[in-house]
Amino acid sequence: MPIGNVTRGTTGYNRLRRVDRWIASLPVLRRTDDPLVADVGYGARPTTTLELRDRLARVRPDVEVTGIEIEPARVALANAGTRDGVTFRLGGFETPTPGDRRPAVIRAFNVLRQYDESAVVDSWRIMQDRLQPGGALVEGTCNEVGRVASWVTLDEHAPHTFTVSLRVAGLEVPSIVAERLPKALIHRNVPGERVHAFLLDLDRAWAVAAPLGTYGPRQRWIATVQGVRDRGWPVLHGVTRWRLGELSVPWSAVAPA
Repeated sequence: MPIGNVTRGTTGYNRLRRVDRWIASLPVLRRTDDPLVADVGYGARPTTTLELRDRLARVRPDVEVTGIEIEPARVALANAGTRDGVTFRLGGFETPTPGDRRPAVIRAFNVLRQYDESAVVDSWRIMQDRLQPGGALVEGTCNEVGRVASWVTLDEHAPHTFTVSLRVAGLEVPSIVAERLPKALIHRNVPGERVHAFLLDLDRAWAVAAPLGTYGPRQRWIATVQGVRDRGWPVLHGVTRWRLGELSVPWSAVAPA
């Protein structure tokens, strides 16, 4: 039996572009001998699963994507419009795939947001157990138009990184991402928790970098990330990713106390 609950299933064109760009950069996608990606809980329409395959095919042309939904009617609708490189299956967190193959990457976006926090670790573990060795689970949340997003990236053993990704043009404060934190963190944005301190420092750094807005929002964001790093946060990667509106830190830096 599928593991999970039927959720709202809201979706939209181009909504998951930020996390798709992240997945396309994952080393496992390039090195695996079996480039299978699973999209758990794609929603009422298969739009974002089809977009995921198109985006990943630019860096791995032989990629295959399997969209997984727990609602039979959604799977039937998706199968009516499938195409090469994409399949759809009925299921949940157990992540059924063609031939029971292990995915190199599992994307589970805007799914656990609708569950209790107590369900997160067990749901992670079920999906992690399905990964190829060295594979990646990317679990997170975004707003309806995909301009505010955050996610956790895990391997088969543990969570490793936490990423914030924002459209910085027109951004008022980076802590707007508090509304779209992964379920593991969204209720932890309170004094005494690491993610709360992280978002406070992120807003402070954004305010300090305001004069650089003259040169454009990207320059202000890059300076913000540097400011967060100067405050002692173990910021990952470099300008190439920062200029995309991303900021990643090790999971341990923000994990619930």
